[in-house]
Amino acid sequence: MVDVGAKAATERRAVAQALVRVSPATAAAVAAGEAPKGDVIGVARIAGIQAAKRTSELIPLCHPLALSFVGVDGTIDADAGEIRLTAEARSTGPTGVEMEALTAASVAALTIYDMVKGIERGAQIAEVVLLEKSGGRSGVWQRGTR
Repeated sequence: MVDVGAKAATERRAVAQALVRVSPATAAAVAAGEAPKGDVIGVARIAGIQAAKRTSELIPLCHPLALSFVGVDGTIDADAGEIRLTAEARSTGPTGVEMEALTAASVAALTIYDMVKGIERGAQIAEVVLLEKSGGRSGVWQRGTR
């Protein structure tokens, strides 16, 4: 692991997003709460939060962090067949929370796939991206800026 012992503890925040593409019919079933496995977005939210808390166990050389907040929200565009998951992680410490936010979004997307595979095997995790981060020496970063 990288030695972060000399770095100052600052407030850290990261937001990541995952996009799951499904058919409009599957997206409508998820939105209506009619998927065979139940509340797809609710289960994905809990899975993402759990995953963020265990990031250092999943990703080699990732520091274990005391997270002060993790949240996962999902939005559904049934017409476009898109389920968008946004994960936010916060902590105060010497290292960032980007990996926790990305892990939360990724596992939430995998959970969506698991929960809809009975009605659509062709679901696609289309992207997982960091949208923004703040804190530490590098300050604020947002996707689309340098």
